[in-house]
Amino acid sequence: MKVLLLGGTGEARELAGLLTGAGIDVLTSLAGRTTNARLPAGEVRSGGFGGADGLAAWLRTHPVDAVIDATHPYAATMTAHAIEAARATGVPLLVLRRSGWTPEPGDDWQPADSHADAAAMLPALGARVFLTIGRQGLDAYAGTGLWTLARCVDPPEPPPSWCELLLARGPFSEADELALLREYRIDVLVTKNSGGAATAAKLRAARQLDLPVVLIRRPALPAEAETVSSVEQAAQWVMRQNPA
Repeated sequence: MKVLLLGGTGEARELAGLLTGAGIDVLTSLAGRTTNARLPAGEVRSGGFGGADGLAAWLRTHPVDAVIDATHPYAATMTAHAIEAARATGVPLLVLRRSGWTPEPGDDWQPADSHADAAAMLPALGARVFLTIGRQGLDAYAGTGLWTLARCVDPPEPPPSWCELLLARGPFSEADELALLREYRIDVLVTKNSGGAATAAKLRAARQLDLPVVLIRRPALPAEAETVSSVEQAAQWVMRQNPA
């Protein structure tokens, strides 16, 4: 059995290891946007497919038994392309999406539908902003006039002149996040509702310091997408597709 795994997340790496350990041939496709990315078990390809039509053409010339979309919860375009290509070729598709975060007592979360909405909210919330949204979408915050720290894995191109960049790769501990928030005297945190334990420490740190968090909502998944929220569920689904 061979599986095409659209990866780039911790869940994708975990699933690739689990499936290859079970004797399943896994090809993980990475977008190639992150330098020195942690590679999963099995075969790896890098770069896009050329939209839904390009992915469908690839599936016709590289037959696989199943496709799993385990991309980032905000990779809505890739998910839409995967659904369209699977429908066109008849290849079974599963979307693996970890659950989003939910607020706990003491949290001050301000939901936003987009980066533009989040940027518009900031002047009323604080004067010193910490962005943990990655390098895509930074430009939406350039006009706030607020002091801003932006943490990214890779530097944006071209580097923005309106904010201070902090290049670092997580996961970060709660103690690390507390120290950072205090060092830079942060008033408000902006992040995406990515979910998962790996990047949740910043939320606990913000809670300890009574800081507001502007949380950008996830894009909705298409209704027709078959979806699971755990690696174990995804592995079980693959086993059910096994033609053997």
